[in-house]
Amino acid sequence: MAESARPPLHPDARRWCVAAAAVAALPLLLLMPGWLAGTLATVGLVSAWSGARRPWPDWLRLLLTLSLTGLVLAAFGFRFGRDTGCALLLAMLALKLGETRWLRDGRSLVGFALFATFAAFLQDQGPLTLALAVPAVTMALAASSRMAEHEVPGGVTVPVAHRLAGAVAWVALAIPLAVATFWLFPRLPAPLWGVPENALARTGISDRMEPGQWLDLMNDDAPAFRARFFGPPPPVEQMYWRGPVLWDFDGRAWTRAPWAASLPPAPVEAAGPGLAYEITLEPTDKRFLFALDLPTSAPPDAVMGLDLAPYARRAVSSLRRYRLESVSPARFEPQLRHQLWQAATRLPEGYNPRTLALAQRWRSEGADDAEVIRRALAWFRAEFSYSLDAPPLGRHSVDEFLFVTRQGFCEHFSSSFAVLMRAAGIPARVVTGYAGGFRNPIGDYWLIRQSDAHAWTEVWLEGRGWTRIDPTAAVDPERVFLRSGFIGGGLAGLGEGLVPIATFADWLRRGWNELVLGFDANRQRLLLRPFGIEEASAGQLALAFATGVGLSLALTLWLLLRQSSPRTDPLLAAYARFLARLARAGVAKAPHEPPLTFAERAAARLPADAGEILALSRRFAAWRYAGAVLDNEARAQLARALRNFRPRVRARPLPGADP
Repeated sequence: MAESARPPLHPDARRWCVAAAAVAALPLLLLMPGWLAGTLATVGLVSAWSGARRPWPDWLRLLLTLSLTGLVLAAFGFRFGRDTGCALLLAMLALKLGETRWLRDGRSLVGFALFATFAAFLQDQGPLTLALAVPAVTMALAASSRMAEHEVPGGVTVPVAHRLAGAVAWVALAIPLAVATFWLFPRLPAPLWGVPENALARTGISDRMEPGQWLDLMNDDAPAFRARFFGPPPPVEQMYWRGPVLWDFDGRAWTRAPWAASLPPAPVEAAGPGLAYEITLEPTDKRFLFALDLPTSAPPDAVMGLDLAPYARRAVSSLRRYRLESVSPARFEPQLRHQLWQAATRLPEGYNPRTLALAQRWRSEGADDAEVIRRALAWFRAEFSYSLDAPPLGRHSVDEFLFVTRQGFCEHFSSSFAVLMRAAGIPARVVTGYAGGFRNPIGDYWLIRQSDAHAWTEVWLEGRGWTRIDPTAAVDPERVFLRSGFIGGGLAGLGEGLVPIATFADWLRRGWNELVLGFDANRQRLLLRPFGIEEASAGQLALAFATGVGLSLALTLWLLLRQSSPRTDPLLAAYARFLARLARAGVAKAPHEPPLTFAERAAARLPADAGEILALSRRFAAWRYAGAVLDNEARAQLARALRNFRPRVRARPLPGADP
């Protein structure tokens, strides 16, 4: 298309389009890694600034496109997934700002920017994302309105406040329909389609643990899950939240054994009554679930293997709530089969010779299983320290930790202790999960964050079965449990004064999760209980949905009809106010009466204001009916004059009229 055939984008409309794109990109920018979000925002600012002056040449745009694509792929490990795709969308949006010159470009930019807002909901459905999405849609409507004003020569230019108010009104009109659809549209137990899992997955516990791998996790204050007890909670030092159990050790890393999940749960003899509780798990894009040590059964739509680690049948890509019961064990798998004993004592050849020699020396000195454990824990208490700044370890990682560095965190302690036990012939495995938690006094629930991630060891003892040994707690119990919550964690540096704010904010987020994100097909079937329907069928939900949508559309139509009055135009509204003041002065305009005819009649009845009445009416009629073109300033002056008109006296009664 030739440039002469393409209408240009007015500079003022372009500014509105750029502002709409910036507001629409904000929800997704906040979900990107900080350095990547800053880079893309900088590129967008430079692109918008330079695009307003001179378009970039094709070779430069191609170079920037390839460079940003490579940067995004490198940031996500050259693996494709949801987060990678969202970041690429932001990169292309940033470049699009530099090529917005024509009216068609402006419309494309606004439409494209809304995809960034929608993409943010693929990663987070929290209240902040929604709060930022509403102004994004409002700005998009306002920018579209601004482009439409400049598209028509001599068209009405609406003041900024009126334009934004109109956009807000349009968004408000959509709220009843959106609410009816959210609550009443029949839901399926599983989605019709699935978002591909993030290639990098979210931060959280995994099925692999090696020295230094959890360093980022230990500094992450994001919520992992929230727990609510149906009764008195256990002491915080007994809150071990069980996750993946790691059996296999290759000399450096511990990994989960897939065969353990396929075997039936091991028997547990309870030492007392069970604890009932409910967990609300944040999305992880993994199948791991968590339970208080030790769960008695798996939650619905999940399995629990030999080692009592619960696993969901599908990846947890959205908020998940489940109820469990756990017991404190008196004996946990007191009889260990030979194959399991071999799996729990297996060590790779050629690794950690000093650790093996130490364990063999203890055995040669006559130490039994209990004595070996006692010696190891006493050694850890006396000569080891807890630190997140542990130096990196090499090939013989356990030897280097035990005999050289002697400082680290739960990864180092649990791994080294388990290897030492296996070297002494004691079955041992590593359990990963979380420890402790922070009790929110407002909602009476426990918040467990990613920084509460923990690893401990289970050893098998004759007559008792698997027994929990936490070598990290033996070294520094305060770092395991007192770091839980807001003080001692990421907010400690901000001062205790922020704890009530953080507590209240998390309570609000939990309420949002329960009210909105936790609303599923099961809860929807109970929605009609106030109307006497115990559990609604699909047909009843469809009827309720049709009724709700019908009422919403009727309300929307009624509001649209009210807004269709000519008073929506500022100049028409000013003229209507002018007529209202004349009517209160005793001269009312008949519906069929032309403006100029009425003006002459009003001038005759109000001789003191005759000149002003005629002048204002002629200027208005020339614009409204004679096609006179008024620029923004002239329109504003006429509207202001009509609004400021005040009759000096009331009209004299007509001869023979009833006073």
